[in-house]
Amino acid sequence: MNNIIGIILLCIGILFNLFGCLGLVRLPDVYNRLQSATKCVTLGTCSILLSLVFFFGFSAIGIKALVAIPLLFFSATLSAHALARGAYIFGVGLDRRTVKDDYKEQAPEYPGENES
Repeated sequence: MNNIIGIILLCIGILFNLFGCLGLVRLPDVYNRLQSATKCVTLGTCSILLSLVFFFGFSAIGIKALVAIPLLFFSATLSAHALARGAYIFGVGLDRRTVKDDYKEQAPEYPGENES
């Protein structure tokens, strides 16, 4: 039974990673690509790591996988936020099809923007 659950989680993880890679190729701007990479690949990799727990149990490999899941989850989301914020501050433009810019009011002004 554990092998079946592990195989299902492994297949789900591979599909998430595949969709994340397709999003990197198909989406129009850096912000959409970053969202695709962060959400899909994080969920896919966490699913693959969880499948290791079902395959190997609570051995050294399983415990390392359990420790890696929250580390990967939090570090990927924080780094994606930092990359998106940095891209916005440095002026990487949104796609022309973008309807709303929620970050416009929260982002600080560019250094030296108002200087004469």
